Amino acid sequence: MTVALSELAKRLIDADTFATLATVNPNGSPQSSVVWVKRDGDDVVFSTILGRRKTRNMQREPRVSLTLFDPANPYQYVEVRGEVTMTEQGGPELIQELSQRYTGGPFTEHDPASVRVVCRVTPVKVFSR
Repeated sequence: MTVALSELAKRLIDADTFATLATVNPNGSPQSSVVWVKRDGDDVVFSTILGRRKTRNMQREPRVSLTLFDPANPYQYVEVRGEVTMTEQGGPELIQELSQRYTGGPFTEHDPASVRVVCRVTPVKVFSR
């Protein structure tokens, strides 16, 4: 069952706050990565490259967590738990959009041999403090 994002989650995502993505390694240990995110309705989307550890983890186990800390008050945070789906459609465009939002410029670390994907997290639980 999906849930709506809280107002705090929307505010932090819309403010271009860095998110920490948590996935599960094959041995059950956690793996975390910092990602740029944006909202699409109540879904949270980000971009990554096929073949990376986080991508392999999400392909095997789609349950993930995204945590965002308020830069003005790091004791205030939101955790979005959900299931992720991935598609190659729109991957290069999304990373350019996110780069403009987070850095003010184009994404320049493109490797032509890589396949960039859009990851969509549909929330099933949203926690905040």
